[in-house]
Amino acid sequence: MTEMRRKPARRPRRRARGALAVIGGLLLASAILRIATGAGEALAREEPLPAAAPPSESAQQAPGASGPSLSEADIAPVLEAMQQRKARLDQRETAIDVRMQALRVAEEEIERRLAELERAENSLRETLALAKTAAEDDLNRLTDVYANMKPKQAAALFEEMDPRFAAGFLGRMRPDAAASIMAGLSPPKAYTISVVLAGRNADVPTE
Repeated sequence: MTEMRRKPARRPRRRARGALAVIGGLLLASAILRIATGAGEALAREEPLPAAAPPSESAQQAPGASGPSLSEADIAPVLEAMQQRKARLDQRETAIDVRMQALRVAEEEIERRLAELERAENSLRETLALAKTAAEDDLNRLTDVYANMKPKQAAALFEEMDPRFAAGFLGRMRPDAAASIMAGLSPPKAYTISVVLAGRNADVPTE
């Protein structure tokens, strides 16, 4: 009985040791935390943060600026090149206008010449038509004169004519008048004129 009563007395010592271990661990953790915090503050005091870099020139520009500003010296060559190009274009345009004007003048001159040629052609055609008509009228009148002459007088004239020329008049006359004149010609002359008259229709197709 005495031994069983002594055993419960040992438990409070073990609990005290456990509480001491917990308290010691908390104290150790607190000390470590304070050391770490102090070291961080010391480092912060000894090594300050680097100063911020000054803003660049582009950042110092006024809000809304798209790029660095150009001086007149930078713009002058560009403006000069543009002006020279514009001068060349103006010169070419002027040359083209002069050529176009010359072409228009030449075209108008050609049209005027063509109109004159057309009028001259029409006039010549009318003149030829009048001449042909006049010649035809003259031949008809002259044929009538020869046909109305006495056969003997007419034969004397036809005797002196070129056979082709005489055949032309005799071909226009009435057959009886032409026969009367042919009867008054010499046989060689009458034969030659007859050959010419026959040869005039030799190439005419019969079918």
